[in-house]
Amino acid sequence: MEEEVKSILEFPCKFPIKVIGVDEPGFRAFVTANLLVHVPELDPEDIHERPSSGGKYISISATFTAQSREQVDALYEALGENKQVLMVL
Repeated sequence: MEEEVKSILEFPCKFPIKVIGVDEPGFRAFVTANLLVHVPELDPEDIHERPSSGGKYISISATFTAQSREQVDALYEALGENKQVLMVL
């Protein structure tokens, strides 16, 4: 399966990411900081937020130019370390 994924993605490529989590203090800062650490060229203006209808959850999304599989994997791993993160798509 991993070889199939490698053949689908050719780097560099545009890569959309969406992080869904509990809308609590620190969540936005955590996601934004990790995006900027792993994608330093990302303009903070290109990071978008959307609250859930009930206001308990929030999704934070961005599209960036991924340079390598390692970059994407490191970003997913870093984001997954926060217990407020429910999903990374």
